[in-house]
Amino acid sequence: MSVRLKHLALVGCALSLPLVAHWVVAGAGQPAAAAYFRSAPVLNQASKAPVYAATLAGERAVAVGDYGSIILSDDGKTFRQAKVPTRAPLTAVHFVDARQGWAAGHDGTILSTQDGGESWQIQREAAGQDQVLLAIWFADARRGLAVGQFGLALRTEDGGQTWNESPLVDGEAGERHLLAIIPGRDGLVLVAAEAGGVLRSIDQGRHWQAVQTENKGSFWTGIELADGSLLLSGMRGNLYRSDDRGAHWRRVESGTQQSLTSVVTQPDGTVHFVGLGGVSLTSSDAGRSFTLATRVDRQAQTAVVRLGQTNLVFGTGGLLAQP
Repeated sequence: MSVRLKHLALVGCALSLPLVAHWVVAGAGQPAAAAYFRSAPVLNQASKAPVYAATLAGERAVAVGDYGSIILSDDGKTFRQAKVPTRAPLTAVHFVDARQGWAAGHDGTILSTQDGGESWQIQREAAGQDQVLLAIWFADARRGLAVGQFGLALRTEDGGQTWNESPLVDGEAGERHLLAIIPGRDGLVLVAAEAGGVLRSIDQGRHWQAVQTENKGSFWTGIELADGSLLLSGMRGNLYRSDDRGAHWRRVESGTQQSLTSVVTQPDGTVHFVGLGGVSLTSSDAGRSFTLATRVDRQAQTAVVRLGQTNLVFGTGGLLAQP
């Protein structure tokens, strides 16, 4: 099991009892067991829900996390809970436009929305099969890819109405945990994997090849920059850059051994990574060098998105205050 999977599992176990008490609004009576587990707990304070991933749906922030929680914000200040028909932990979310999106997570769960994340429907479940999905991405409204532990890869050509399981590459590289999907221009798509592995496609995911970096740890996140260069980061602060569309990679000094979890770019091209231990890295030269900063509270940061003029940073305690 990768460190990220262990982290998610430990977070879920550690937070389970207090979160049930903290999140769920007290009510008269309990629903039937089957119905009870077909919806996420009602949150007392949506902004405090643990978050594992976040993205934008147009000008709306959408964050997903434990117990099937999905929270939404249109101003970065007030949050509300979406209607979600599962309690499976959700680890990934992606939108193709302001209204149509998908989320994925444990139990092989894939959800879809047609209203900007306000309500969600189940497209796929694999309860009891020990399937954990860690990333989801759509090239357009019909063609999508979801990946996860032990090389699990699911593809759809019909907007998620049907998902077909098929490894991306053969051999050991195709059996590694697949942790993030990084789209690029002109058909380029990367899948970040454990043990320094990268799966690379130049035809929007139809065919793949394995690329091995010098990194010994897992890659957790990445991004393509405006100049076409690529960045990947993950465990122990390892940070790598490519100038040839992911065919070759070289290490960039990060100045930290804290794991990096999420990345966002600013309108001026500034690159901003966040990570565990409250660390953040900022680059103003397209990822060639970085400046390190650490939050005073050292809270773990799990996701970052830019909404308007503000970076929204999330952690296992929900939305984090600006440092």
